[in-house]
Amino acid sequence: MSHAIDTIEHMFEYRQVSPVSTQASSAAAEALPSVPSTQKRQAGAAADRVAELQSRISQMQSRTLNAKLIPTHPAIGQLLPGGGLQQGNVYSIDKSMMLLMALLAPPSAAGSWCAVIGVPEFGIEAAARFGVDLERLVLVPRPGDQWLAVTAAIADVVEVVVMRPPARASDSAVARLASRLRQRKSTLLMMGSWPQSEAMVSLGESRWHGIGAGHGHLAAREVTVIVTSKSTSRPRSARLWLPDSSENVRAYGDHERAKPELTVLPELTALPEIVVQAQRVSA
Repeated sequence: MSHAIDTIEHMFEYRQVSPVSTQASSAAAEALPSVPSTQKRQAGAAADRVAELQSRISQMQSRTLNAKLIPTHPAIGQLLPGGGLQQGNVYSIDKSMMLLMALLAPPSAAGSWCAVIGVPEFGIEAAARFGVDLERLVLVPRPGDQWLAVTAAIADVVEVVVMRPPARASDSAVARLASRLRQRKSTLLMMGSWPQSEAMVSLGESRWHGIGAGHGHLAAREVTVIVTSKSTSRPRSARLWLPDSSENVRAYGDHERAKPELTVLPELTALPEIVVQAQRVSA
């Protein structure tokens, strides 16, 4: 019986039956004729339980392997588990509107409906410049106290949902929402930390280009995108333009050099000679 318990614990920890356990189970099955009937029944019940757990784990693995990716920017997708945002999963997003819009633009441009809930400052003009299709965008700036119910209802009909939770949710509510997302194959982007999120996408170092000493305008932004996930032991990061001088989001090449900062002209300390002569004539 202890062997069966060890097998079950191994399955929950590693999501598979170890070869050693399989061989041991076979050896135990061969030795059953010499075991009393009571122990046979116990061993048979344990074997049935192991088979049931194995079936459930196989279904879980099948759902994970068959999870479909939604369009994700390649520079960000390479950092995420599985190579991109997956249907039915939850991702935590740092409080950066530019990063959020960079994640929303690819699925929106591919034809997916998107929704933004609880983010009243979300700018539709900026989103449109990032590539978000406003004709397939649903905005719920203030969902009220029933924000979880609103999120679940919208996830039934919208493929990509953005939500900023105003309060902490109970474990049972989190589990129900996760189940709804898996059933509807919707992707949820939570602004801020969230239990059971597949990964956390955040910004590290950030640097703007185009501004001199009181002159010029913001032309490009160079950032470090960091992805921390429960499936990898160490965070993964990449340098991106968010955006570049052409308002495009793309990976930062090692060969690139930022445009030189604007040069401040030296202050004139004396008028040119021709101006001085003109003033004398006019006097």
